[in-house]
Amino acid sequence: MAGYVVVGSQWGDEGKGKIVDVLGDKMDMVVRFQGGNNAGHTVVVEGEKTVLHLLPSGVLHQDALCVIGPGVVVDPFVLLKEIDELESRGVNTEHVKISGRAHLIMPYHVKLDELQETRLAGNKIGTTKRGIGPCYADKYTRIGLRACDLVDFDNFKSKLATTLSIKNEQIVKLYEEEPFDYDALVEQFKEIRERLLPRIIDAVTTVNDALDQNQNVLFEGAQANMLDINYGTYPYVTSSSPTAAGVCEGAGVSPFKLDHVIGVVKAYSTRVGEGPFVTELLDEVGEELRQAGNEYGATTGRPRRCGWLDLCVVKQAARINGLTDLVVTKIDVLSQFKTLPVCVGYEIDGQVTTSIPASLEEYAKAKPVYRMMEGWEEDITGIRQFEELPENCRKYLALIEEITGTRISLVSVGPDRENNIVIHDLTK
Repeated sequence: MAGYVVVGSQWGDEGKGKIVDVLGDKMDMVVRFQGGNNAGHTVVVEGEKTVLHLLPSGVLHQDALCVIGPGVVVDPFVLLKEIDELESRGVNTEHVKISGRAHLIMPYHVKLDELQETRLAGNKIGTTKRGIGPCYADKYTRIGLRACDLVDFDNFKSKLATTLSIKNEQIVKLYEEEPFDYDALVEQFKEIRERLLPRIIDAVTTVNDALDQNQNVLFEGAQANMLDINYGTYPYVTSSSPTAAGVCEGAGVSPFKLDHVIGVVKAYSTRVGEGPFVTELLDEVGEELRQAGNEYGATTGRPRRCGWLDLCVVKQAARINGLTDLVVTKIDVLSQFKTLPVCVGYEIDGQVTTSIPASLEEYAKAKPVYRMMEGWEEDITGIRQFEELPENCRKYLALIEEITGTRISLVSVGPDRENNIVIHDLTK
């Protein structure tokens, strides 16, 4: 068997979608294991850009079964919209399936997400307001609705009536907003139900059978290690676990079936939303990075916060996820900088550490300890052999390997599917 995991090693937006797409033609199955449509994965093929929010990034490969796993929260209206957009371009989506155990994002989840963020005001989390957190909250308070509930629609309506009474009470009494109409919601789901039913499967059996038959299965998460609900900059995190461990819970597979854990790391740092960011650049250099890297959210369009590479963050990801390989993306963006500071430690109250503090108050006091690297000016987007990279670029990559203790197997030198330098074949 060959189980592959692709995880983000920073705060997300590292280019995971591209890497899943690159590996997709060698996969029998691509499985999304957590998150929802609060992420945007961009895939570029021959100059044509596809932005995916909920569909697995392997969807453009017709031979790979694409599964939305039990740990994902699914907005069915967004899902069908994405499917319709792809099919309007001639992309067949019959290979897209949904776990019956996946929870459904309901319209009231989206509304509550917006209301909660507004109420938090200056203490807002910075969510995408897509209903992700409220849906996961219902999951863990055991009042959520799942894809399998759509099979018996009378059962779905009964469960909806119970949950909606709770949600409407919150909306009316706490936020003084108009309640949702039960009959209108029933009609909305009645209209889309027949389109969803053929896609609902027993994903746990399907995925494990594929692994047991020695098929190649790639597990794809949204967000990244520093947004993990347990190990990220809490509370400025997502509502699930985008780590390799999250695969076991979110897809229903044993950790013994995960052979390759591939961490994707951007050659500099970015994050979206609130929370501490030690290497953030709040000057013209940060804006230069943003413009050169086109650092705007694929889901929200929000400008990303930009800073120098923080290897303390990547080292933490290597440790927690047990990374076997690293993929470095967007290193071509750095070609214009003469000097490249790389954070290799934090100074907190006069002490130097490489660990990520649990306390945000302590983390906010951290000052970066930089190792200064010489830059390069050559355009590297056309390079396909590692040895042809400028010497200073190779030294930059060597530092990443040194600090993280993880080999770099692929270097992305541009957004297109073909803009890659393969150092070690990830599928062997």
